Amino acid sequence: MKTDDFDYHLPEELIAQTPLKDRSSSRLLVVDREKESFEDKHFTEILEYIKPGDALVLNETKVIPARIIGVKPETGGVVELLLLKDLGSDTWECLARPQKRLKIGTKIAFGAKTDKEPAPLVATVLDTLEEGITHVQFKYQGIFLEILDKLGTMPLPPYIHEKLKDQGRYQTVYAKNPGSAAAPTAGLHFTPELLRSAEKQGVKIIKITLHVGLGTFRPVNVEDVTKHKMHTEEYFVSDKSAKEINEIKKNGGRIFAVGTTTVRTLETVAKKHGKIIADSGETDIFIYPGFKFEVVDGLITNFHLPKSTLIMLVSAFSGPAGRDLVLKAYRHAVEEKYRFFSFGDAMLII
Repeated sequence: MKTDDFDYHLPEELIAQTPLKDRSSSRLLVVDREKESFEDKHFTEILEYIKPGDALVLNETKVIPARIIGVKPETGGVVELLLLKDLGSDTWECLARPQKRLKIGTKIAFGAKTDKEPAPLVATVLDTLEEGITHVQFKYQGIFLEILDKLGTMPLPPYIHEKLKDQGRYQTVYAKNPGSAAAPTAGLHFTPELLRSAEKQGVKIIKITLHVGLGTFRPVNVEDVTKHKMHTEEYFVSDKSAKEINEIKKNGGRIFAVGTTTVRTLETVAKKHGKIIADSGETDIFIYPGFKFEVVDGLITNFHLPKSTLIMLVSAFSGPAGRDLVLKAYRHAVEEKYRFFSFGDAMLII
């Protein structure tokens, strides 16, 4: 299985640069795995396919303003850090640019308005690893996330070139637990009204957390898909959520995962324990065609980058036709001028 097998042509003008005014006004491509067919809908029609007794499982991670730009006091050189993972004790795993000029012990100051003013945030480089990964330890006074709110910006993906006017539009309406370097974008389509409608319809709303990290930004650079190594991401499943998922499955209901991050969390726990239980930890699960799904029955997702691990996951979920069905659906989406990627339209796979 080769990475090139998951390539497709995407005109650049179809990459959505800004979110729609109304979150739920996006389009929805409904893919039926059994019939190997698809329908053009709008996201507000999604509840036509989710029935009473089913469940929507949401990832309630919250994106932090993880991109910070500072200077090396010794040289004045500018350094950008993208915070990826909290390692504890004020130590973070980051993507650093330019990393080649960073050595162990290098200090980076953030937020000082003048050379004589003490910086409110200072990072010391602890280690430099491959592909720009850098470990730093921060020193500051006060609450770290409050300082980050003042100094940092939302880490929008590199294919988005327009400035985001409302930072809240890169958060789901149910975002709660800070820690992600990117949004779980399938959830961006939901409004509070749509979620309330789902509950009134008898659909259970269940929440888990996976903090999105480097895997979102890291391309597949190997020819053989099976040789790709996923980066780890932190997840949490509460006892309440585990019991609710098991109850839905026991009663014959379906589990609809909102986003690939939710899929990765649920299938990680199931593979690890043989069933869904309360659990937390790190996952580097890599889902590609041939994977046996144990929990998820339906998937709500966006349109993903060519040759990415996400399009491989979607292909794995799409049944026997798998990759061919997904690429056929993507070609249809291109022809019908759907909007692609983070601020783009959605796909429902049933």
